[in-house]
Formats: sequence, C-alpha cells, structure tokens
Amino acid sequence: MTVTPEPSTTPEPAETSQLAALRRQREFAAADEAAIDGLLSVRPPERMPRPEPVWDDAPVLVHDIVGERYHRLVLATRTIAATALAGQFLMITVPPKGGERILLPRPMAIHRRHPEQGTVEVVYGVAGRGTTALADVAVGERLLVTGPLGRGFEFPDAALPTATGAQQARTALMIGRGVGVCAVMGSVEDAARLGLKATVVVSGRSRANLIGLADCAELGAEVIPVTDDDGSSRMPALAARLRARFDAGPPDVILVCGAGVLARLAAELGAEWGVPVQVSLEAHMACGLGYCHGCAAPVATDPAVEGPLVCVDGPVFDAAL
Repeated sequence: MTVTPEPSTTPEPAETSQLAALRRQREFAAADEAAIDGLLSVRPPERMPRPEPVWDDAPVLVHDIVGERYHRLVLATRTIAATALAGQFLMITVPPKGGERILLPRPMAIHRRHPEQGTVEVVYGVAGRGTTALADVAVGERLLVTGPLGRGFEFPDAALPTATGAQQARTALMIGRGVGVCAVMGSVEDAARLGLKATVVVSGRSRANLIGLADCAELGAEVIPVTDDDGSSRMPALAARLRARFDAGPPDVILVCGAGVLARLAAELGAEWGVPVQVSLEAHMACGLGYCHGCAAPVATDPAVEGPLVCVDGPVFDAAL
C-alpha cells in the first residue's frame, strides 16, 4: 500500500490499465494482510467504561472536498461529539439514491470532535456504491449515525504527564495512511489537551492527497509528510527517518492506522525502542455493534472459541513482534 510500483513507459489501453490497477490493489491488499500476520492481540481490560452509543439523525452542516480524492462531512451530533473517545468510529446509514437502497451502513472513523460546537468530522474516499451515494448528500440533509463505537486508542500511564509536570515531557508517535489518518487524529487532539508532544506521520499517494496537515498545525503537532510519488513513504526511507528523528530518545507510545506494512514497521520500532504499539484496523462491517459477528479480527485464538471482532474488541489492538 505504501510502495507504488514503477509506472510503465509503454501506454496501456484503458481496459488493460484498469486491470493493472486492480491487480496492484490486490497485491497491496495481500501484502498488508501478510504484514499483520501474528502481530495483533486483544488489549487488556479498559481503565474506564466506553460511552454508550446513540442513534442520531444528524444534520449535515458541511460537505466539501479534501485534496483530490476525499470528502469531508461535518455532522451536528452533540451527544457523540461530547462522549466519543479517540479512535472510535461511526456507522453511517446512506440514504437511497435514484430509488436504489443502500442496505448496510458504512463504518467511518471520527476524524475530529468539537464538543463545544456539538459537531464531529468524518473524512472518506469514494470507493463503492455506498460512498458514491454518500457523496451526493447535500448540506441540510440528515444522516442516521450510530456511535461512538468500538474501542479506541489509549495513552499508557507511562506516557501521561505527572500532576506536577516536573518530569520530562512525554511524547507520542502517530502514523496514518490515507483515511487512516482520521483514526489517529483524535489522539492528536488528546495529546494537545494533555500536554503530550505529538509527532504525526501523514502518508499518502501525493502531497495533494495528504489528510490532516491543517489539523495537526491547529493542534500544535509536529508533522512528517511522506508520499508515494517522491518515494518518502517507502518503508526503508520512513524507518530511517523515524530512527533519526527519535535518536535522542524514543516516543512513549506508537499509534498507527491505515496500512498493514505501517503496523509492522511500528511493531519493529516498538520492539527496538521498548515502547507499546497500538494499531487500529479497517474492516467491512454490517452492524458495528457485534450483533452480526461478521468482522473477525486477524488475531490468533483457540479454534474452538470465537475470535475477537474488529467492531467491539477493536478497532484498536495491541501489536508486538
């Protein structure tokens, strides 16, 4: 996902080009799946209960374009804005389009929370029937949203400043790829509130496709932008850059979402630095509440026991080599 094959110098017919793109997508997906094999485990019990989800008929206040290929929704949903934890997600029911009913809701990470305004932000890419129909929703319409859902990111005790603030400043490294940046942005918000120094790797195909640059600037986070088109998103280059950045001292925690290869890189750095790593998974879901048992997490379990689900046991899991 982060390593783009070199483009061919021979022009391809449109159909051949589409098939080649589909083949690359499948190769990337297979590489991502292989990268997280054996990495993940269910996290220890939560320190505090997660908020109860609500069903809200949320007005659309803003629906605009972000970069070249993403859309941003700002939804008025006061309860979710006030209770959502970093890394939690929403299930958004897409209204019918042209008489065609979109049966299942779509899971989407909460990108930003604005409790004082009673709003949340969601950023998504158009990838199929559901998101194509969602892209046609206009400002002033309402969307049925369910949330906040899932288990999000948590800063370990070792990463939290003491009450006196006398200890060395604590640091957190967040790594996001594409819309995966949205999953970690809530933790950047929390870091700003708690006084942690946040360094955020923002990865994408090109500079125009990077999500979260303005958000990180607003929140006072250090940003490391990396892209496919200049090669800076390739794993060896990114690994070297992060080792150099944290040569004087490692971060206290690593939080990551958006690509299996990034999760493995984070786990390798976590093992090298002796720091915990948390990974948020992206998955297709039918309900988001654990009722359908359709989003099994890639976590090794006893074959006789049902394994964890991404929607309720995650989407955030521990990762270690």
